[in-house]
Amino acid sequence: MAKEKKSKISYFQSNFTSTTSVMLVLLLVGVVAFLGVLAKNFSNEIKENIGFNVILPADADAGQIEQLDKMFKDTRRFSRSRYISAAEAAESWKRDTGEDLISLFGVNPLGAEFEVYVKAAYAHPDSLAAIERQLKAFPYIDEVAMHKAEVDAANRNLSNIAVVLLSVAALLLVISFVLINNTVRLTIYSRRFLIHTMKLVGAKPSFIRRPFIVSNMLNGLIAAAVAIAILVGAYFSLNNIDATLLSGIDLLTALAVFGALILIGVSLTALAALLAANKYINLSYDELFKR
Repeated sequence: MAKEKKSKISYFQSNFTSTTSVMLVLLLVGVVAFLGVLAKNFSNEIKENIGFNVILPADADAGQIEQLDKMFKDTRRFSRSRYISAAEAAESWKRDTGEDLISLFGVNPLGAEFEVYVKAAYAHPDSLAAIERQLKAFPYIDEVAMHKAEVDAANRNLSNIAVVLLSVAALLLVISFVLINNTVRLTIYSRRFLIHTMKLVGAKPSFIRRPFIVSNMLNGLIAAAVAIAILVGAYFSLNNIDATLLSGIDLLTALAVFGALILIGVSLTALAALLAANKYINLSYDELFKR
């Protein structure tokens, strides 16, 4: 009786250790996933704040301005736009440089213009070049001032950051499987003689594997639930400190990450249990003492 009780305690401890280890791994995966989401949102915000200017001639009439304004309200390509009159442009110049162009030249040399910002998906050279060609086809547009150097630099830097994050995520998934596999294997290792006994009484491999796979899948589910609870708690704590810090994480994104954690936790523990159970099912009695 005492031996059986000791065995149950040992099995409970190994299960607890296994679940805790899986939870820590999933917690790390969740943190990296949310960092990736925040990095993507930050990337989009940067891209959507690199705009361009459409400069109009002094004789542009209200109908032409309205036509352009209507085009820039196309929310599929443009995130926002602002019309700046010639007087506002001169006032802005005076404010920024201290020079009064009207007093200096006697007339306002600046024309009206639109300050336009594109959606993040269109903030790359090919799309901006297509927009520039479309705008230059209008006869009443003097100049389209694209900030191509800034766009190229932003895209290049953001692409490098994305590559680093994806590499870290891929490496983390590999490490996750290795750690989960080792943890689950140690749990099943403690029951290897039970597996051999079940073989002796004629149990089929599928019958032997099933409880180990189900048990470890349940551990993976519990580990994912605990990791999600910690992430939710961390979210509300950080949100209380600074509401803008995690503003890029919406409900659907959070649910997608949580769903992925559950899937990873359950599937990796099930695969690890399958591999470990098969290993000990195929070992002879003498080999059980060597591994």
